[in-house]
Amino acid sequence: MFHLKKWISPALLIITFILSAVGHYADWDHTLQFVLSAVAVVFVAGFLGRATESVAHYAGQRLGGFLNATFGNAAELIIAFFLVKEGLFDMVKASLTGSIIGNLLLVLGLSIFAGGMKFKVQNFNVTLAGLNGSLMIVAVIALFVPAMFFNTHSITERDTDVLSLVVAGLLIASYMAWLIFSMITHKKYLADVTDDSAEELPNEHAPAWSKGKSILYLILATVMVAFVSEWLVGTLETLTERFGFSELFVGAFLVAIIGNAAEHSAAIMLAMKNKIGAAVEIAVGSSLQIALFVAPVLIFASYFLGNTMDIVFTTIEIVAIAVSVFIAKSIIQDGSTNWYEGLLLLAVYMILGVSFYLV
Repeated sequence: MFHLKKWISPALLIITFILSAVGHYADWDHTLQFVLSAVAVVFVAGFLGRATESVAHYAGQRLGGFLNATFGNAAELIIAFFLVKEGLFDMVKASLTGSIIGNLLLVLGLSIFAGGMKFKVQNFNVTLAGLNGSLMIVAVIALFVPAMFFNTHSITERDTDVLSLVVAGLLIASYMAWLIFSMITHKKYLADVTDDSAEELPNEHAPAWSKGKSILYLILATVMVAFVSEWLVGTLETLTERFGFSELFVGAFLVAIIGNAAEHSAAIMLAMKNKIGAAVEIAVGSSLQIALFVAPVLIFASYFLGNTMDIVFTTIEIVAIAVSVFIAKSIIQDGSTNWYEGLLLLAVYMILGVSFYLV
């Protein structure tokens, strides 16, 4: 029975990947292609998550956390890159919005709720929580200012492109400085709160794969994500037209939920082991990386592809991100959580979900 369970996940991974490939190259119905690619992305993201976790074990806790956030966002980055290449800038911005609010409300909310159902109160580093909140506010400011100047016609479209590139450069510099601050100069200051009731995760001190195999699987998983993401993107335009979905809803909810599959399971599992600090780090850290690194990188990528994507998000997207940052910051700023706070985050996510669907 144990050996059977061990082989089920790899078998499903291979089967869904092959079916998605066949559907794409045989030009099956686009709705079927979307379903197959979406299912394949979930399994490939899970494989990527396990490979990252294994590599993180050998790399150490702080660097491991960074690798978790980086490769956890690989699916979103690759999906968004192909959208940029296709010139679907509105859907790119919607998917970035969805990734940020999905991590801050859905992933964090489910983690806090699941952990809170098992443990009455969970604690983590209050300083780290405060700094994460401040960084998210910087991201909101970086989105709000260009939109305000552009929408009031204070600057031209050409000036907006220049401003977008400058803001993107400053955000990347801020993120790099944050990595130096959190991983080198103030590493101990931001260390997680230790709790005697924190349970040891299965295989935490004995990863399933060797160091060499873990790195190989990480590369393989990233390549698989790249292929499946491209196949998924190819079906989105037909899907929006056929079912009458707005690009905003598809990008902000469908693409974001699929892309966040790896983070969902990892964060919830950690929270249920009373390692809420690590769960918060995955959820908030992923949002920060999307806002301060992935979005700016995509702006530079579009510039080098010859058609610059500006950083002007719609009013709806900015409001959704600002609301998410406001509620998430207010809940994590005291360094402790309970199940009811998780429920509040999920309620806000549902409010936004219905609103985006009706757009």
